[in-house]
Amino acid sequence: MPFTFLCIDHVQLAMPPGQEPRAVAFYRDVLGMEQLPKPEPLASRGGAWFRAGGVTVHLGVERDFQPARKAHPGFAVRGIDEIAAALLAAGHAVRWSDELPGVRRFHTDDPFGNRIEIIDAEAG
Repeated sequence: MPFTFLCIDHVQLAMPPGQEPRAVAFYRDVLGMEQLPKPEPLASRGGAWFRAGGVTVHLGVERDFQPARKAHPGFAVRGIDEIAAALLAAGHAVRWSDELPGVRRFHTDDPFGNRIEIIDAEAG
């Protein structure tokens, strides 16, 4: 092949209009991600961008928003038990899964109902 895939630059998720404070409360305050400034003209469209380590999440506004309940990003983390505890303490469900042998992981939902998978980078 004359080309090579290197990595995922970012993941785009949708959110309803006017819900940026809820996005900040979840992605920044619970998950500990840094909020990134959105450049114009993108900032005027609403939404929010976040980053932690090698993970970047872009939340874009959709007028007829429907949460992604099946499609989802999977984030590999160190400290999976600590992130699970932070989510639970903030009132978010943590659904552990043992479907993949040797993989510690769980699913949660952002405040808009988008599914997120958290995978233990230290297991296995």
